[in-house]
Amino acid sequence: MQAYKNFKLIDVKNEKMISDAKLIIENGRFRRVGSNINIPNNVEVFDLKGQTVVPGIIDAHIHSLSDASNDPHQQRENENDASTIIKAEHALQKALKSGITYVRDLGGYNYYDIGLREAEQKGLLKGPRMQVAGKLITMTGGHGYRMGREADGTGDVRKAAREQLKAGVDVVKIMATGGVMTEGVEPGSPQFSLKEMRVAIEEAHKAGKKTASHAQGTTGIQNAIKAGIDSVEHGIFLDKKTVEMMIERGTFLVATLVAPYWIVEYGVENGIPTYAVEKAKKVINAHHASFKLAHQNGVKIAMGTDAGTPFNKHGKNTYELKLMVKAGMSPMKAIKAATLGGAELLGIKEEYGSIEEGKYADMVVIKGDPHENIEDIFEVVDVYKSGEKVM
Repeated sequence: MQAYKNFKLIDVKNEKMISDAKLIIENGRFRRVGSNINIPNNVEVFDLKGQTVVPGIIDAHIHSLSDASNDPHQQRENENDASTIIKAEHALQKALKSGITYVRDLGGYNYYDIGLREAEQKGLLKGPRMQVAGKLITMTGGHGYRMGREADGTGDVRKAAREQLKAGVDVVKIMATGGVMTEGVEPGSPQFSLKEMRVAIEEAHKAGKKTASHAQGTTGIQNAIKAGIDSVEHGIFLDKKTVEMMIERGTFLVATLVAPYWIVEYGVENGIPTYAVEKAKKVINAHHASFKLAHQNGVKIAMGTDAGTPFNKHGKNTYELKLMVKAGMSPMKAIKAATLGGAELLGIKEEYGSIEEGKYADMVVIKGDPHENIEDIFEVVDVYKSGEKVM
């Protein structure tokens, strides 16, 4: 048992700050939390000296097996499998040190992500907890085909979903539209049909698993929502009708604003393929406008980064929060999306996502106050996972 005192606590559940807070951790969980709790005499007490404590941060969209180089797909195809896996291990360690205590990996290679998840569960990998998608499911030649399972027609798509479930995934990912990082496809163009997506979603939900859809264009997003998707990833071209559909069905948005941002920021001069840079430039303003529309109208939002795409570095995940605030969210709302919002999306909010009695003791100690200045979220002092300091 250990106790912590003299800190500001961000209570994401009630969206408020608790000054001069205290908490007690026992057996890896929060035992007591608040400003008026009594700390037993025989407990070791740590003074956090007025710093801020936030819940462990959840990144609901990463690619641990992509290395954030200028062309991650090409890099992966040119390197040994062992190099890919070792780099992924280091990427996850960097994410953890930045305050990310839980991730949802939405597409890897050869089911290596499942091995990484199992290594973390066994204590062999010092990284965030993981949910994984195995191989994303895409149409022949569709977005992400170089790393996914190509399928065509309802029968083949159903089989592809069953293959992922057999392999042991936590979430089934389906590609509803084209995207930025695949040459020859357009972000706004639909790919899988509503019927094709529906059968994959049916299979996942029958097995008690969540689903996520890469969905950037309006028609493709609407198809995914109608098919029963749990989360729309990216959501670049939203309109009022689409937002209303998401609200009605409780569909989450995971915007990954940083993904095109870093592509535009670094550009072709740093080796990013020209086609990717040109597409990112075309979508970036619509992306921010769509996020603002969704947030202002009450769409459920979880934080995700697409970490692993060009110059979208593992360990820099919380930069997404800065862009969320720039696009109209308050710092408190952004922090809530990155904690309790992510926990709700992943189906883990009973155990994670907020600092409450009984939940796992995942927390981040911050120098400064990200509730006032979101950039303070980068000033990580300590990270705790199940009450154990990991840095």
